[in-house]
Amino acid sequence: MAATSAHPSTTATPPPARDDAYERKLRARGRRGRLDVKLSPYLYISPFFVLFLITGLFPLGFTAWIATRNWNTLTGDGGVAVCGAVCDSTDPSIFANFQWVFQQSAFWDALRNSFSIFLISTIPQLIVALVLAVILDANLKAKTFWRMGVLLPYVVAPSAAAIIFSQIFSDRMGLVNTALNWIGIGAIPWHASTFWSHIAIATIVNFRWTGYNTLIFLAAMQAIPRDVFEAAVVDGAGRFRQFFSVTIPMLRPTLIFVILTSTIGGLQIFDEPRMFTEGTSGYGGSNNQFLTVSLYLWDLGFNKTTIGQPNMGRSAAVAWLLFLIVVVFAIVNYLLTQRIASSGGKPRTKKKSAKKVSA
Repeated sequence: MAATSAHPSTTATPPPARDDAYERKLRARGRRGRLDVKLSPYLYISPFFVLFLITGLFPLGFTAWIATRNWNTLTGDGGVAVCGAVCDSTDPSIFANFQWVFQQSAFWDALRNSFSIFLISTIPQLIVALVLAVILDANLKAKTFWRMGVLLPYVVAPSAAAIIFSQIFSDRMGLVNTALNWIGIGAIPWHASTFWSHIAIATIVNFRWTGYNTLIFLAAMQAIPRDVFEAAVVDGAGRFRQFFSVTIPMLRPTLIFVILTSTIGGLQIFDEPRMFTEGTSGYGGSNNQFLTVSLYLWDLGFNKTTIGQPNMGRSAAVAWLLFLIVVVFAIVNYLLTQRIASSGGKPRTKKKSAKKVSA
């Protein structure tokens, strides 16, 4: 009798079975967690790509479509573009606006002027910016004052700087010509001469952007470890040797960035020649002395001095040609600047290490 009777508390009870709905809920929560880990980084950066799609790619594609149309600014879309009597063709073609632009001497003048002003302004600008950055990186008193002073020209509005310098380089009563007449040298035709007008506009560009590039170089120089310069001093390197063998190789990424941005901005120059035109006949000079590509496409699309009616299709064609030119020059500059300071490249380091190992 005692063997058959067992106490209820000693019997083993099986664990309660999990509800199927509860297990599905756990699996769904795990899937959401894994999905959140995978998608959350893309959601964080998605606003940039959405804005770039709206403000970058869509206008670029829409401009390409307008470049194939006879789009008058006043009357709207007039169908597929026709080159006309300039090309001896009356057949509609998506390349008609490009053919018309290539037949215009003003376009080639604008392209030549853009390259000339770009070279005259960008090369001295980068050299002066590098020199100023080296000076500001030294132990100077009142560093903040000098750095802010270098940046002040960049804060000045482009229109204000262009108006001020247009008065300085005025043909009759300008400050420079007045000083030249006072010392017995003849006045310089700043607006009538192609060369001198490019010098004047390049001076305006250098005034505005040299300080900005100086601070970029300065920030990159301050990020270089000081131990590298101390090791160079121990090896007997002077200041010039440190600059060309240490500073320039360490600044290669910054140099590439500054050269690319200067190329893009220099080939798209508009404000300075537009404001420099004040007081002269025609935008870009009477004989297109300082007409740039940006000023020419604005003239085609919104002004009436080039053709009878403003034509947005031809202006868009010039804009796309300028875009392609900037892209090509940016790629060429990128490939060339990669070779700057080759002493800091990996191939040479590998050769040295291989020699040491073999020794």
